[in-house]
Amino acid sequence: MGRRRPVVREAPSALRGKLPCVAVPNLTRDDAARRAQLLAVDSYDVQFDLTDGAGRPGEHTFGLTTTVRFTCREPGAATFIDLVAERVRSATLNGAELDVATYTEEGGLPLPGLAAENTLVIEADCRYSNSGEGLHRFVDPEDGQVYLYTHFEPAEAKRVFACFDQPDLKGTYTVHVTAPFDWQVVSNTGERTIEAGPAGSQLVHFAPTKRLSTYLLALIAGPYAKVTDSHDGIPMGLYCRASLAQHLDPEELFRVTKQGFDFYHRVFDYPYPFDKYDQLFVPEFNAGAMENAGAVTILEDYVFRSKATRARYERRAETVLHELAHMWFGDLVTMRWWDDLWLNESFATYISTLCQAEATEYTTAWTTFANTEKAWAYAQDQLPSTHPIAADMVDVAAVEVNFDGITYAKGASVLKQLVAYVGREEFLRGVQRYFRTHEYGNTTLADLLDPLSEATGRDLSAWAEQWLQTSQVNTLRPVHELTDDGRYAGFAIEQSAVPEHPVLRRHRLAVGLYDAGPDGLTRTTRVELDVDGERTEVPELVGHPAADLVLVNDDDLTYAKLRLDERSLATLRSAIGTIPDPLARALCWSAAWDMTRDAELPARDWVALVLAGVDAETEISVVQSLLTRVHTALASYTDPRWAETGWQALADKALAALESAQPGSDTQLQWSRTLAGAARTEAHATFLRRLLDGSHVVEGLPVDADARWAFLHGLVAIGGAGDAEIEAEEARDATATGARRAATARALRPTAQSKAETWQRAFTDDSIPNAVHEAMLQGFWHPAQRQLTAGYVDRYFTDIRPLWDRRPGEIAKNAVQYLFPPVVELRTVQAADAWLAGDDHPAPLRRLVAEGRDGIARALRARERDAAAKD
Repeated sequence: MGRRRPVVREAPSALRGKLPCVAVPNLTRDDAARRAQLLAVDSYDVQFDLTDGAGRPGEHTFGLTTTVRFTCREPGAATFIDLVAERVRSATLNGAELDVATYTEEGGLPLPGLAAENTLVIEADCRYSNSGEGLHRFVDPEDGQVYLYTHFEPAEAKRVFACFDQPDLKGTYTVHVTAPFDWQVVSNTGERTIEAGPAGSQLVHFAPTKRLSTYLLALIAGPYAKVTDSHDGIPMGLYCRASLAQHLDPEELFRVTKQGFDFYHRVFDYPYPFDKYDQLFVPEFNAGAMENAGAVTILEDYVFRSKATRARYERRAETVLHELAHMWFGDLVTMRWWDDLWLNESFATYISTLCQAEATEYTTAWTTFANTEKAWAYAQDQLPSTHPIAADMVDVAAVEVNFDGITYAKGASVLKQLVAYVGREEFLRGVQRYFRTHEYGNTTLADLLDPLSEATGRDLSAWAEQWLQTSQVNTLRPVHELTDDGRYAGFAIEQSAVPEHPVLRRHRLAVGLYDAGPDGLTRTTRVELDVDGERTEVPELVGHPAADLVLVNDDDLTYAKLRLDERSLATLRSAIGTIPDPLARALCWSAAWDMTRDAELPARDWVALVLAGVDAETEISVVQSLLTRVHTALASYTDPRWAETGWQALADKALAALESAQPGSDTQLQWSRTLAGAARTEAHATFLRRLLDGSHVVEGLPVDADARWAFLHGLVAIGGAGDAEIEAEEARDATATGARRAATARALRPTAQSKAETWQRAFTDDSIPNAVHEAMLQGFWHPAQRQLTAGYVDRYFTDIRPLWDRRPGEIAKNAVQYLFPPVVELRTVQAADAWLAGDDHPAPLRRLVAEGRDGIARALRARERDAAAKD
């Protein structure tokens, strides 16, 4: 899947009729392997009827006819086909009627007595969803128009058509759609014919696809606005809801996409494998994007309706390039089973960042990667649920919680390390061989390592064992002794690992020495070497004058946590903003943050470091992440007795920086949002109110729809605004986004009644669509309301299992993560331990709860360290 949206709970920022929600069957790896040994799929012919029979959009179900042609290697054997349907009307296998009474949603439809060559025809009625899975149905509150799109990863295709829903049973697909006459209808192929359908509808016939896995089939339909272009003979389209079309910026989106095509054609030496390339911005999407072959679906929040920072444009460009990379790595060549999901995601993350840095205006993309992606990976890798990059996925349920920082960001970091180890050109030659050898097929880790080893001339088995098949992150620490005249008498790098995962890896890295001078804190010496084992000497630095700053892993070549020695840390407190290289600054920020999370640096020192140095930061993506981490530190890591001092300092800094920032700058925009999140006093509330009512104007600061909601959220959270203001703003912004923002605002109200209502609806109201549900969750906990919500610790552990059993995956998963009590007290850990002691909880749910528990235990350690610090 394209860029996932990790849950970031520390910085939280119109309903329709009920649609049934159904949990889908959980296919195991063993069952999938047995079915793949037995069958080979030739083709699917899928007919959808999206109308109500009178040419209008259907409301609850859609008609389906699936014809599957497949072979069986053991004639006479039996298997099953996957389907989640409201009703199976009929089924025939090789012309013989099947007993549809044997069908269950849990087990699909049994297929007895298979022949060598088989034709299966199933007619059914399937459900639309409101969960972002299967065929999602959305009604635009602005104009009442209906929009549909599919989302199938990892195994949701069975919600929409009968199929063998696993990645290694690829087939071709011929799609036919009956839809209202004025809709756009999009699937994976561009060639199509259209004829008149019944009751004034249209009947669209698409040309057959190339061989694809089931999760890559796509159907998007509705009155979408459309813009077209082409590049290198490839037809290109951009789609979004009609009510958003005024905000679409096709020139920029097409420009980035074309840059991606040029870069990938050059480095892959393999032409784009499909016949067109559409990008569709769709509502209520659960992820950042999804790489359906030739028909990529993207979160419509990337159609910016309000002023956005350069960082958001950079993030959008990375998402666009990530999905485009998947057309080769994931769609052309697909992993055999979800154990090797990283083959898709790690590679797409690595290569899209490389493409950004070298083919687009975002030349500092590796700085953003170091500060964002790797931070995500480091945090994920230290949780009790850590797993190897090449993970052990026993079933689909395990996969659904594995789209994480290890699969994406750690894997990409390790690929960057591999490139440093074997050479970039050699690495890309191996990738080119991989594509040509396995085009339109399925692969495992070994299938990638073989051409890489051949191209690089190195046996990569030891590298793979160290980096891909082990867990957790190493810590690298510089150690040295000085002579009397201040030179290094000895210099080494010590590597450590946690006892639970004691592997010490081989790292190709650089050590940079930085000294203060007229141009700031600049690098004076760089040594590149291999670090292996517990201690690696660096003889090249012996005799060198002691540096003001020692930066292990300079240029960010490897994947490891870094430590700063005392002299370096002291230097950064006063001079981090004078480092001219943004990547070096990002690595220093990251090292200091890791030390804070690991309770080696008091959290208040982190807050002071950021507030003193952030003004000199040139990268807005770094500024945003630094301020988010200050928020996290104040909410979870500082001594509560000092936290209010910290919140006051942050809000005062935001207010002053907002007034002094360059008018219209990204920095000004970011400080306005920081002020809204940090506001605690009546003075702060008054300032926000004046921004909202227009009585105070900050030159260059747009008080547009997104800004108004951010300011209102800040006011509501501290009791500075209430129902009347929320209702007025919702009427002012009568859009789908406005409905979500209003849901967050109502959840933020600091009253016992509001919290009780939000909790009840989050756990019991299945009519709430996924995006509005998530928005509610984001508003429940707020650092200024800890006393008000402290009583929900026990309720959480009572209520999460029933929700998990009833609601679809993404909605339940979000609830478990967002609502885990951020109450940094021992009782939260004890309540989690008592719940985890039960042995009947599903493994994915246990994982998410264990991750939440670990976060509280980490926060307790950090608070203890902070409490021991002197003001």
